[in-house]
Amino acid sequence: MSADWSKGVEELVQAWQSDPLNARAAFLAYRDYLAGLENVSLEFKARPGVSYSLRARNAAQKRRELFVLVDVVDDEPESRWLSVCFYADMIQDPDELGDYVPAGLMGEDACCFNLDEDDDAMRAYIADRIAEAARSAAEGKE
Repeated sequence: MSADWSKGVEELVQAWQSDPLNARAAFLAYRDYLAGLENVSLEFKARPGVSYSLRARNAAQKRRELFVLVDVVDDEPESRWLSVCFYADMIQDPDELGDYVPAGLMGEDACCFNLDEDDDAMRAYIADRIAEAARSAAEGKE
């Protein structure tokens, strides 16, 4: 895993001052979890004013570029929120809290979860989906 992604994330975190939704803490928790996984590489893409994207890919994945996309939505920098997207066939959504998005992730069907309010239960639910997608990717499910 290169340090390039880490530098970009640290720049975002240092500049992220206003956080009424507590999205920053969730983003950091998701980042830390993903960074600690074996055989997982991370990529960070900054598009100020639009989004900051953290992408995770497992080395076992041969066809897909990622198993989760964690977007910090930057349309209102004083009130950033998260959109966390997965390939729809890599996770379950037992509580039906996600939005099904046809062809929404790299041209494939997606399930996306928005953390757009201060909600501990939703943060935990998304964390569980990240862990599930990570397991699917490690098993080579694509």
